Amino acid sequence: MKVFVTGATGWIGSATVDELLAAGHDVIGLARSDASAAALEAKGATVLRGDLDDLDSLRHGALNADAVVHLANKHDWANPAATNAAERGAVETIADVLVGTDRPFVLAAGISGLVQGRPALESDRSPAVGPDSPRGGSENLALDYADKGVRVVGVRFAPTVHGVGDHGFTSFLVAAARRHGVSGHVGDGAHAWSAVHLTDAARLVRLGLENAPAGSLLHAVAEEAVPLRVIAESIGAALDLPVAAVAPEDAAAHFGFVARFAGLDMSASSARTRDLLGWTPSGPTLAQDIAAGAYSAR
Repeated sequence: MKVFVTGATGWIGSATVDELLAAGHDVIGLARSDASAAALEAKGATVLRGDLDDLDSLRHGALNADAVVHLANKHDWANPAATNAAERGAVETIADVLVGTDRPFVLAAGISGLVQGRPALESDRSPAVGPDSPRGGSENLALDYADKGVRVVGVRFAPTVHGVGDHGFTSFLVAAARRHGVSGHVGDGAHAWSAVHLTDAARLVRLGLENAPAGSLLHAVAEEAVPLRVIAESIGAALDLPVAAVAPEDAAAHFGFVARFAGLDMSASSARTRDLLGWTPSGPTLAQDIAAGAYSAR
């Protein structure tokens, strides 16, 4: 297939482009900068210049591809309304192009906020509905197109997609540990996050693109629930720092931006995903990656 990929030079996007090319697909990658364009060309991908605010470029990419993988997100934490609006506009633009074609449209989503008190399941619908909700309610918006001749597949990524070069949640925990000289966890550290290695996540995107039926929700989750205490202990061992509990009222001062997530359960099952696609994660665990120096070398 000729696959149009947004976020093609991002953390998950770069690995997904590699996975798609290795499987024999042609890739059209959206690139905002000269550096991104050069990186894609070096891999053998075709470059389409543009970004999420350039709806014409998104429309062009979708029109000229057999499938779309949408992984880009503005991640403007200072202006979430702009991020949500851009995400909703991008999804709507791409989906409108694909109506009636039965072409695959794989889009990224997250585990955070789905449920509390138990691991999230693929059958759990996102509570984010409407343009003012997180990510602009893009997952539910896209699923509405499954009845309009679009093979919509949502991939919900674990809160930590880990590996060498990760700049996500785990890297923020490592940075806080370096800053304060102690690797912390909120309270007793029982809150847990799911985790997946980058290569396993990229392989799931490809499998979903190739084989998942319309309306599927897939969970890119290798480890269902890794307690924050275990993550903190792994970071402490890797950095040779003590490990300590951080009171909830002190979390913002200690963790900074990631404090709002450090006290949340963000766990999920991937049992249905594995059964549906035969996906078997084989990469290292989060603790193994931390111990091997994936984060401590920085």
